[in-house]
Amino acid sequence: MSSNARGADKIEMPPPARLRPPTALAALLCALVVTATPEGHTRQDGPVPRRQVMADRGLAAIDRGFRPRDYARAPRSARHLSRATEAAGASAEPYVRGSVLVKFAEGMTVSATTAALSGTGASPLTRPPQADFDIVAIPHEADPQAVAEALGARPDVVWAQPRYRVHAMFRPNDPLYPFQWNFPALDMEGAWAINPGASRDIIVAVLDSGVAHRNITVRYRSAFDFRLSLGGPVFPALGLVDVPFATAPELGGAERFVAPWDFIWDDDLPVDLEGHGTHVAGTIGQLTNNGTGVAGMAFNVRLMPVKVLQEVWDFIFDSPGTGTDDTVARAIRYAADQGAQVINMSFGREGGGPATAVEEAIRYAVSRGAFVVVAAGNDRETGNRPNRIAEAAPRIDGMVAVGAVGRDLRVAYYSTTGAHVELAAPGGASRTGDSSGLILQQTVDPDLLETYAFGPARFGPPRADAMAYHYLQGTSMAVPHVSGLAALLLQQGITSPAAIEAAMTRFATDLGPPGRDNEYGHGLINPRATLRGLGLAR
Repeated sequence: MSSNARGADKIEMPPPARLRPPTALAALLCALVVTATPEGHTRQDGPVPRRQVMADRGLAAIDRGFRPRDYARAPRSARHLSRATEAAGASAEPYVRGSVLVKFAEGMTVSATTAALSGTGASPLTRPPQADFDIVAIPHEADPQAVAEALGARPDVVWAQPRYRVHAMFRPNDPLYPFQWNFPALDMEGAWAINPGASRDIIVAVLDSGVAHRNITVRYRSAFDFRLSLGGPVFPALGLVDVPFATAPELGGAERFVAPWDFIWDDDLPVDLEGHGTHVAGTIGQLTNNGTGVAGMAFNVRLMPVKVLQEVWDFIFDSPGTGTDDTVARAIRYAADQGAQVINMSFGREGGGPATAVEEAIRYAVSRGAFVVVAAGNDRETGNRPNRIAEAAPRIDGMVAVGAVGRDLRVAYYSTTGAHVELAAPGGASRTGDSSGLILQQTVDPDLLETYAFGPARFGPPRADAMAYHYLQGTSMAVPHVSGLAALLLQQGITSPAAIEAAMTRFATDLGPPGRDNEYGHGLINPRATLRGLGLAR
């Protein structure tokens, strides 16, 4: 299956072309390790499986952090906010300097109150509307708490206090949260104050390229020379290689993951050889308020990694399965049967005919109580062809197709428009804010994973045990915001997929012409308004 509905700034390549016969160097390697036969690829001393577990354990992931070059490109306000909110905001003063609140005893005249303030350095009083107290200006260098205590001890003062800052009752202390413009754009702090991250009773299936969810070493076989593009350079076969994998630290431990399955390799190891699925899973359920990294929408849910995309390394290693409509249809039914209440599909295809097999599988999943979220597509500037998988959204209550907006909350330049678009969510747009206008999450570090990106001279076995915080963009990145909101709604007791869709569309923020339109659908998701619209008091 084509993955053109995925992140627009990721380099999308056609399936690599295998070369037969191999080059002389690769032929020598193949002669020593593997030989090709019509029935399959075998070692000289017997059959070799395409992949096998070499060690069902491994070292914890290497955290390669947030790239300084990305930090330097972050907006100035974000850099300032990062310092101001260090250690959960502990370094920021809890009150406003330069003034305090004072309530004087009844009957106090202006001259009497002026006398009461003498010696404190305070300025004349201000009585704001709808108030029975005064705002008293004090020198900026004065300690508001000390001044308030001194005034409060006077017999002619009922009470005095600093002007304390108020804020949403939940603000993540993750140090890179200030770079996640997408969450404040949705007023997630207000939504988290109502529902802090759902619970582990909610299961979200991530159908994608896999998820970094295990510490394990896997042996693969690379038996063919190949090209990444027509007429491009030849990459030699690598033979047998051992690839280390590790769990993304910000996704949690083994107990976080439910019923993983790989439909590309037909086993229970949906490890991520591309990084896309791990990034998507992070927006849904990245660990939050743990003083590390970034935040996620529904950070208490459990995740079901389901691999349905055949990526470059899967092809190089000759995976038995491919990403096609039937693969996706089977995966959707699997996720629903395994108890997924939300199914996230940040992928699609623009070409070919209707995705009938996938649509029927989605109808099955919805009938089983699963809410399905699909990317609208990234083809706006290259034909604006809809994601054929997303076309069914208007016909199915309980399935939504999601378009992307940038930091300016305008439709992203790549986001496909059309009658299938039902909602919009932050997907990022590099044309409005450079990399800082994209979506930041932890994922597998592409510098160590995508060795083919550096040409044949530096081509070598991948490593999938190192993580970094990277910016990506696309309707792929928009979809998990909607999946995360669905998880919050489920936690609040709205369990019908059709009811979840109805709540989201009713309370969405209308960004385009009045009513539904082909760019934003019903509008930008509004988590706090949607949760409050269910009759909640907060």
